[in-house]
Amino acid sequence: MLYIIGGRVLTMSGEKWEKGYICIEEGKIKELGAMKNGAPFPLQSGNGMQVINASGCIVMPGLIEAHCHMGITEEKKGMEGDDCNETVDPITPYLRAIDAINPMDAAFDDAVRAGITGAMIGPGSANVVGGSFAFVKTHGRNIDRLVIKSPAAMKVAFGENPKVNYSGQGKSPATRMAIAAMLREELFKAFQYREKKKKGDLEEPDFKYECWLPVLEGEIPLKAHVHRADDILTAIRIAREYHLKMTLDHCSEGHLIAQEVKESGFPAIVGPDLASRNKIEVQNMAFKTVGILNKQGVKTAITTDHPVSLIQSLPICAGMAAKAGMEEMEALKSITIYPAQICGVDHRIGSLEKGKDADIVIFNGSPLEVATKVMCTLIDGEIAYADQSFSLPHDEKQL
Repeated sequence: MLYIIGGRVLTMSGEKWEKGYICIEEGKIKELGAMKNGAPFPLQSGNGMQVINASGCIVMPGLIEAHCHMGITEEKKGMEGDDCNETVDPITPYLRAIDAINPMDAAFDDAVRAGITGAMIGPGSANVVGGSFAFVKTHGRNIDRLVIKSPAAMKVAFGENPKVNYSGQGKSPATRMAIAAMLREELFKAFQYREKKKKGDLEEPDFKYECWLPVLEGEIPLKAHVHRADDILTAIRIAREYHLKMTLDHCSEGHLIAQEVKESGFPAIVGPDLASRNKIEVQNMAFKTVGILNKQGVKTAITTDHPVSLIQSLPICAGMAAKAGMEEMEALKSITIYPAQICGVDHRIGSLEKGKDADIVIFNGSPLEVATKVMCTLIDGEIAYADQSFSLPHDEKQL
């Protein structure tokens, strides 16, 4: 049994304590609350109990990256480590991120050191349909043991990226009209396949359409790469036509149509605002976007889109959003509980609550400040990283 005591606990579920405690057992949060008379209550002694003293620190749920490509676009490895886009066919829904994510990519270690304990990882945006994302934890070497949810979303892309890739090959899509038409055709065929399967009219399952069933049944969303306002609205239009769940990823011009985004009911995963405006469709990209959408009532998450901007910059991006006008607690929620809810994993992570996974990070100050350091990162109740200046768990007698 492990106790974290003495820190300012921000649960992200509505409660916070200036001096709180968290009791961890078998990788889960067993108890948590305010300390009384300088000690956790109830304090269960014995059985090899260990204590982490977090006095003077902020204790939070592990941070969550809602959209990235770490381990699938590996750093320092060029083409050999780049498995992000299958750029020979614009429709590839049957691809699975778990078959390309390498947890030994250096970005995973960077994530843990930044307090990021979970990430949504998947294909890039070169294809109209790119394949399925997976939500994974960030510490370990075997991807199958890191998965929380797979498939977790189906990637679709609008706008500049599919156009650039395929118009250069002399085939569709070369226009936004073709992107929308090709996605509609694929969804139409997928619904036909589902109906035939329900009626028992299939001679045999079709691998290229089985992957659509979780999307059509509402179990996972479309994950739509959209930057420009017109692309955002096209994605909303198609999702409504087919009655599908969807997340609006990047949403760079979302602030220009904030009311329409709110009315759609779809959440927005905003970023990477720390990157340069190196494409036409991101000319209106700004740190103010996520705060404007959040204040409008849109559920928001903040993304680095690693490696477009580095995974370890996630808390800095939240800080920049706060600097641009976002309420600080909402910025923190946009890298914890909101992305957990958007990614469909909030039953396990995203907030500090009894029964949830003990994915916890201890900061020596506000994570929204650049100079703040991660003192300790725990995943499933185990220490995945500790700053060399931070005291490791000690025996209860040293309380």
